[in-house]
Formats: sequence, C-alpha cells, structure tokens
Amino acid sequence: MKVDTRKRLAALREKMKASGTGLVAIAPGSHMDWLLGFHPHPDERPCLLLVGLDKETFLMPVLNAEGSREETDISFFTWADADGPHAALAAALDEIGARGVDKVALDETMRADFALLLLDALPGARHAFTAETLGALRMRKDAGEFARLKMNAGIADRAMQKAFAAIRPGMTETGLAAVVKEHFASEGATPSFWIVGAGGNGAFPHHQTGGRTLEEGDAVVIDIGGRKDGFPSDITRMAVVGRPPEGYGQIHTIVEKAVQAALQAAKPGVLAREVDAAARRVIADAGYGEYFVHRTGHGMGIDGHEPPYITATSETVLEEGMVFSIEPGIYLPGRFGIRLEEIVILREDGPEILSTLPRDLHVAQV
Repeated sequence: MKVDTRKRLAALREKMKASGTGLVAIAPGSHMDWLLGFHPHPDERPCLLLVGLDKETFLMPVLNAEGSREETDISFFTWADADGPHAALAAALDEIGARGVDKVALDETMRADFALLLLDALPGARHAFTAETLGALRMRKDAGEFARLKMNAGIADRAMQKAFAAIRPGMTETGLAAVVKEHFASEGATPSFWIVGAGGNGAFPHHQTGGRTLEEGDAVVIDIGGRKDGFPSDITRMAVVGRPPEGYGQIHTIVEKAVQAALQAAKPGVLAREVDAAARRVIADAGYGEYFVHRTGHGMGIDGHEPPYITATSETVLEEGMVFSIEPGIYLPGRFGIRLEEIVILREDGPEILSTLPRDLHVAQV
C-alpha cells in the first residue's frame, strides 16, 4: 500500500501539538501500515516507531533491520538478542528529544511488554492511547482509501450473489461458505470471514459456520468479508430457502426501517450514539428491543473493525470521510435472526453506501 508518509507525519504532528502529546509510539500493525505503508514482522522482540514533535526513529531488532531498510529511510536504533533493547531505546529517545516528554500516546494494539518497556524509560510521563492523534487521522479516509474500500465492496457484492445462486436444500452452511471463499479468491481477494447461520443458528449474531444442513423454510444470515490491496469488505444479507418462516416478513421490514433511520441520522457533526439511537428506537418501538443485542456499527479501514464505533454510549462526533457500518439486527432464539449491513462513507450531505446490492430478501427456489 503506497502512502505519503511525510504528509501523514506532518498531519500527525499537528494532532500531537493540539493534544499536548510529545511522543507517539507505534508497534508493527495497522497504525504503522497507515503511516508508512508497511510494518516489520511482529513478534516478541520490541520494535517501535517513535514519533516526536520534530523527528522520528525506529527501535528495531537487528533481525528485521535489513528487510525493513528496503521499505523506509527512517533511522534505526538496532538491538540484538544478546544485548536486549534497553540501551537502543534510550538512544532512540535521546535522538528525537523525547526523554522528558510529559505525555506519550501508545498504540493501543501493541504488546503489553512493549508498552511497559517504553513507560519504564519515561518515568513520570502521562500516557494515553491514539484517539486524539493517529486514531483521529485514520478515521477520515482519503480518496485512495475510499477507492480500495469501494473496490472491495464490489467483490463482496459479487461473492454474495454467488452465494444466493448456490443456495439449495441439502447443502451445509460450510458448503455455502465455500462458495463465498472461492469467489473471493477468484478475484484475488483473501477471504476474511464467512458467517452462514441457517434457521435457529441465525439467532446467534457471530454464529460459527458449521455442518448444519439448509432446509426448506430456513432463513439464512450471510455475513461475509474479504481483503484485497490492504483493505477489507463486510456485508450482511438475508436469504430464505423456499417459503420464509412465519413472521419473517414483519421482522425484515422492521430491521430495514432501522437501517433507513440510521442512514438518515448519520450526518457530519452528529454524535455516533445518535445514529445508534435512531436504529435502536425503531426496533424498540416495534417491541423487539431486547432482541437487538449488539451495537449498530463499527468503523472500517485498514482494519475490519476500527473507530468510530456506533454504540449507545459513543461520544465520537461524526465527520466527513469517516467509514463505518450500519447493521441493526433482530435475533429470535430458536427461530431465526435478521441482520442487514451496509458500509457507508460519510459525505457532506450524509452517507454514501459502498455496496450496490439491494437489502431485499433473496428467495432461493426449491
């Protein structure tokens, strides 16, 4: 993934100044990918990108140095297994003038031993996570990020259509999942997840796809995603095998209205919890509030789940360029579940849906 590292470092430093953060420490993972376009092999050896207000450098295991040098011209302070990382870390902090910082932002995904190593080297420094700095930047997608997310959404749409075409009585949940995975692979994407929940299994939001046989009258939750060019997809649609089960149409309509309410509520300047409330209100008013058991959505970018989270308590102010899911659901134990999911990017006038696939129920002929 090609990125403009200098531009992103400059934007990060603006956020650091605004939040009073003197150092941002980033471990190998998606934060580093966003900033540099790569990350070294992650293992138990401390490896940190240290970004100060004026300079940046790496604490880098010797083992990874040669390969990483091909990806970046940022300076390294290397350490070998025989010596340990402490001296190299001290030298790296001195190099970027970060020894006396008042506040350090830690990559929330880094290993606890990496974090403790750094905090021990910065006695007295306050620590936070990246919500005010790198995390805030990642929530707003640029045109290149949007293009890759849109491309992946198209692949997922076509994988879902393949699943619809394949559904028949007698096949298993895993058999239908195999059709999805095969399609992702056919377009050069790596399958990431494949939830297929038939009948009562659909009432478990994160059902583990298994050997249950699809039967006539089953409602089937299909929640799938893949990854290509460093970005993911995520979509949920509903299908039935022949005639829908009793009461299905009413519940599907309620969930669809909840999706529409959330889409209407999602505007720049609105709190994320207000979008959750809009969807939840529709379902609660219809008498099914206790059966909507999860948040309304999650952000999506390099990671399939990342901020902003569309929850009942989120104080995140939605901004233009944020990408997140809207996916309310109703789950009736022992009967069926219904979830409809869209990924949207927030534009000036509201959300743009990445998928082009209707949310209508697909009825498989038997």
